[in-house]
Amino acid sequence: MFSLCRFRALINAIPRPLFDRLVAQHQADRYRHSFRAWQQLQAMIFVQLSGLSSLRTVEAGFNRQRRHHYHLDCGPLRRTTLSDANRCCDPALFAELASWLMTQTHRHLRRDAQELLYLIDSSSITLKGHGFDEWTAADRTCHTQGLKLHVLYDAHAQAPVRQSITIPTVNDVEQGRQLPLEQGARYVFDKAYCDYNWWHRIEKSGAIFVTRFKRNVGLTLMCSQPIAPEDADIIVADEWVRFTHLHPGGHRNAYQQPLRRIAVARPGRDALVLATNDMTSPARDIAQDYKARWGIELFFKWIKQHLNIRRFLGRSENAVRIQILTALITHLLLALYHQKQGRSDSLWLFLAELRCSLFDRIIPKVRTRPQKLQNMNHQQLEEKL
Repeated sequence: MFSLCRFRALINAIPRPLFDRLVAQHQADRYRHSFRAWQQLQAMIFVQLSGLSSLRTVEAGFNRQRRHHYHLDCGPLRRTTLSDANRCCDPALFAELASWLMTQTHRHLRRDAQELLYLIDSSSITLKGHGFDEWTAADRTCHTQGLKLHVLYDAHAQAPVRQSITIPTVNDVEQGRQLPLEQGARYVFDKAYCDYNWWHRIEKSGAIFVTRFKRNVGLTLMCSQPIAPEDADIIVADEWVRFTHLHPGGHRNAYQQPLRRIAVARPGRDALVLATNDMTSPARDIAQDYKARWGIELFFKWIKQHLNIRRFLGRSENAVRIQILTALITHLLLALYHQKQGRSDSLWLFLAELRCSLFDRIIPKVRTRPQKLQNMNHQQLEEKL
């Protein structure tokens, strides 16, 4: 009986008709003869899952599994062909596939009873040296030379919902302004997303935001709220405030509603001053929402440590973007496969196990007759004898 290997079972979460429509939309196979976009996608997912970091080792590792190529609908891999495909292919194809997978992952992993808690942040990817400097040096900042990955992350589903890749000079808040806002959702972000007019848009959309005030912000105290005795060790102050200036920095501030300022104690450091438009929730819960922002930091740390976005197979901008996008695609496929298998271990342990058995065939479960039916058959046989 034929059975799929685990690598094919993982990729099965991508509907082939959907991918073919995206390929036709972007004309990704227009000038290709044998090495098409489907094989390029599988090769780059193999790069992420195998942990291999050079074209030569990827070629040797993938071609070692020739007996699986027919069922993967691909042929032997040549490193020069993969290099050329990554250099010339439009990354938009992989970006759209990643967006579709994010929608599916968010729908499958999120529980309906949980509120929408979104985390917003970015992480820089350093690209320096020969081949990189030609297209990254002109847009470098004092802190970063390379690209910046922006992510909207669902804290409860533990999966990204939206992504974008920009040059490092793009301000984080510019990407924040482009995010669609959902009524009733909670958005948590740091001081890099300080834009009072954007905060006003979040307020008007019926959503909640939790962030931090900058040190030089002008605020007028309206009233102080009592602190619950059980929160006295965590909450230093809980106040209602209003912006003092209508035109801070020469720009009109549309946010004129009251805000809530919560000071959270930090041992050995100054208190953490939070800003939110949630005027009713307990201060401890709001502090916990901001603490949940660590989840997106762990996500960036996970993909950088366990997937391959530090050593790149190519040095062109297209090749780098494709490798980053296929890392996100691989993470989403792993999350879906992990959930489908009903696993309770961590995603990292699941990936470590998968790497050791990537092309092992899945043993199908043998369906047996119910015990009652077996007993009846034995009884009938005894009566005949």
